[in-house]
Amino acid sequence: HVQLVESGGGSVQAGGSLRLSCTASGDTYCSNGIAWYRQAPGTELEFVSYIRAEGSTMYADSVKGRFTVSQDAANSTTYISYLQMDNLKPEDTAMYRCRSTRCSDYWGQGTQVTVS
Repeated sequence: HVQLVESGGGSVQAGGSLRLSCTASGDTYCSNGIAWYRQAPGTELEFVSYIRAEGSTMYADSVKGRFTVSQDAANSTTYISYLQMDNLKPEDTAMYRCRSTRCSDYWGQGTQVTVS
């Protein structure tokens, strides 16, 4: 099984930056490749970005040019994905969650981002 743990959320003023982390561990295959989603209260879950095991990336139009996703290998079974979020807007306020791209049943618990 793979475990995913997000960190790095917080409160920031509009125009500011945050960097979220998602540590995926416990399984060589499932830990490699992370997708990011977000959900604001009363709204549906929204895709934000992904980075696949081979390094390809994709972004939602709403964050393109402002968010950057990356991934590092900590060891053979642990990968850390980073979501660098710049020029944050109030509409970026949400709970951000990561998910394994290869083993899509596995999600993290989430980290809250609030932009005022």
